[in-house]
Amino acid sequence: MIELADLLEATGGSLYGPVQATRFAGFCHDSRRAVPGQLFVALRTAWGDGHDYILHACQAGATGVLCERPPEGPLGATCVVVEDTEAAVAQWARLALRRQRVEVIGVTGSVGKTTAKEAIALVLGRRHPVFRSPGNYSGRLGLPIGLGDLLPEHHVAVLEMACDSAGEMADLVSIASPRHAVVLNVSLAHLDGLGSLEGIATEKGRLVESLPPDGWAVLNCDDPRVEAMAARTSSRVMRIGLGPSADVRAEDVQPGEGGLSFVARVEGRRQKMHCGLIGRHNVYAALAAVAVGCVYGLDLREIAEALEGMGPLPGRLRPLPGRNGILVLDDSYSSAPTGVAAALDVVAGLGRPATVVLGDMPGLGHAEEEAHREAGRRAATVARALVTCGERMRLAALEALRSGLPSDSVRITYTPEDALRAVEALTPPGAAVLVKGSAETRLEAVVRGLLADPSKADNWLVRQEPAWRAVRRKRPTRPTWVEIDLEAIAHNTRELCALIGPTVRLMAVLKADGYGHGAVKVATTAVNNGASWIGVACLGEALLLREAGVRVPILILGYTPPWQARELIEQGLAATVFSMETARALSRAARELGRPARVHVKVDTGMGRLGLLPDEALPFIRSLHDLPGLSVEGLFTHFAAADSADQSYARLQLERFRRVLAALEREGLRPPLVHAANSAAALTMPEARFDMVRVGIALFGLNPSQEVPCPPTLRAALSFKTQIAQVKRLPAGSFVSYGCTYCTPRESLIAVIPVGYADGFRRAPRHWGEVLVRGRRAPIVGRVCMDQSMIDVTDIPGVRQGDEVVLIGAQGSDRITVDEVAEHLGTINYEVVSEILARVPRVS
Repeated sequence: MIELADLLEATGGSLYGPVQATRFAGFCHDSRRAVPGQLFVALRTAWGDGHDYILHACQAGATGVLCERPPEGPLGATCVVVEDTEAAVAQWARLALRRQRVEVIGVTGSVGKTTAKEAIALVLGRRHPVFRSPGNYSGRLGLPIGLGDLLPEHHVAVLEMACDSAGEMADLVSIASPRHAVVLNVSLAHLDGLGSLEGIATEKGRLVESLPPDGWAVLNCDDPRVEAMAARTSSRVMRIGLGPSADVRAEDVQPGEGGLSFVARVEGRRQKMHCGLIGRHNVYAALAAVAVGCVYGLDLREIAEALEGMGPLPGRLRPLPGRNGILVLDDSYSSAPTGVAAALDVVAGLGRPATVVLGDMPGLGHAEEEAHREAGRRAATVARALVTCGERMRLAALEALRSGLPSDSVRITYTPEDALRAVEALTPPGAAVLVKGSAETRLEAVVRGLLADPSKADNWLVRQEPAWRAVRRKRPTRPTWVEIDLEAIAHNTRELCALIGPTVRLMAVLKADGYGHGAVKVATTAVNNGASWIGVACLGEALLLREAGVRVPILILGYTPPWQARELIEQGLAATVFSMETARALSRAARELGRPARVHVKVDTGMGRLGLLPDEALPFIRSLHDLPGLSVEGLFTHFAAADSADQSYARLQLERFRRVLAALEREGLRPPLVHAANSAAALTMPEARFDMVRVGIALFGLNPSQEVPCPPTLRAALSFKTQIAQVKRLPAGSFVSYGCTYCTPRESLIAVIPVGYADGFRRAPRHWGEVLVRGRRAPIVGRVCMDQSMIDVTDIPGVRQGDEVVLIGAQGSDRITVDEVAEHLGTINYEVVSEILARVPRVS
């Protein structure tokens, strides 16, 4: 409980408006999760300002507000104004712990902190009313926020203490003043903030250094970096571990599906222990509870009885019943190399076939690449099938393939929805499925989809609150970015496959970096959802996909010069041919490499671009069959006007193509794959589908043209966004941007946005026209610069630095579509999305 008097005393804050409540049931810093009776803390972070959500929190039932600037209008809640809300929460927590004389046990480690905290609290709960950090409220902000749930009867607190940056542990101990500490391990995690294992050990060791002489430091002596912390404290030391130097030792450790058994040995006494934790590694969490129990005078039998009630926590190697008799090991809460290795050890001991799902491990700094590759190598030794989710974990999939896992047992994905579909396809009934990933990969969605009873998900799984669904998974590297909805692309691919039918193949055409959507992720997603071929413009685009692990057939639709023939064959690519020079170069390279060169002959039936004229096709293909090493696997043409309302010219081209095809059939020279239809023709000309269709623009939910729109079931996949960089008030008569082409007609509020023509945000001869800010349209004023543009937000109230600006996509009830932008610029939607430059990060 939070008393208003204590809050004012601790923070030096001042009341604003009438007092509505003097006691609060806890802190809340996310208005979407506010419950009646709480105190809402308006935090300013790099990602947003909680002051914008004060009214929302009060409407949800918050009876108090802690803020830095009071809101306008009545709140119906007690309002306390302080200089710094984050500092104020820490100040209150420090006062509350001292005044209540709470004895604090701090728990830290790279992995396993939460499990150890819960085990310790369970054991101490046999004798004391114990407060424990709720969830993972463990950092500089989370720890004091969690202490808002402290009750008057609590005089022992087990606090999880996490640090991912230098100085954070010092801040935590200054708040909590722990008497006792538990340090579990030091391993690869948060290297981006702490630099090295030594840096992690130094930071975690601050907890041990802070202990008083009458306190206890419980240290895992099996970890050399933790054992070394004994020299850094004046407190008493109790070592836990498996070796003979441990004061609290585990012997005869027996992990299994039903939990973990071991014999605890303390000062010559021995006691059989059992708990529901899964995995040998969890013995250290159990030993920490035994050690702390001994510090507080509990006998071993009492401790053993308490640990009997300890089961796996949500998202931490928790076994759950899945569909078709599968066992789901839900380890979706977080991921780090040590945790992945431990989870894979559990899989190895299950004695049943296993599908392993691994998501990205963030925060590993210089160790990132090797850590993900090692995860793949290890998974290949224990898994029947491997599904990876995320850009980093793609490396694990490639490493697993190199380690011998069959290609049809490895699936690379980039969304949890796609990962779930892959698991369903690869997992037999009765198998085990390990799901392990970080919060940013959201693999709890995979677990939810596998449950035998999905109605249990809200109680069993992590991150099931509605608020989590609105949290952006990844932050862009610039304040201007493109968001790609890969699930829209997955959905569109399935819809298009259903439209063309099971006997026609779908080629995903991904020229120009997938029309600006990101070729690697789009290719992988399209293939996972039904595409069987990829089409690109040139060798470089194809090589990028091969390096990323895309193994389906790839056709280079453009010109391949003879000097690229050898590399094309080495990568198993197919070439478009229409000249004997290229064909002979491919033939020579094929003979030298001892591998066939796969070619598709292009016929120009009326496009006037690359390809043979119709009467040249038959003799050319006859000649190709005389060249050793060539495999003529395809014949195709391209329509010039299939996206017109009047398709008479497209049908003329189709008839010309049919005549070529008939001539080839008469001589037995018809290639196995005949294809003609682009997106427009695939949608409107079933007779042009032949053996395969080449879908580009429609894959992304964009219309081939105004005359040939996409079916309403397809969804646009791309949004283009930026942020307000500055807002300034200019007097009437002020010029804006280069050339002084715009002059404010009145006193105006002008906002600068960090996007310009070097991002593909067109400057001339016409610019975008308008953007969306706070759900309303704001006109672009002045000339667009290379990296910045200006918009007039005079008529939009409340605009300030950091506000999201939508260039393409929806905001509020309005939407700016790619087609609208194209019409404004006097071009087509293809050009708009393809011209968003590579320096604009893609977030999916």
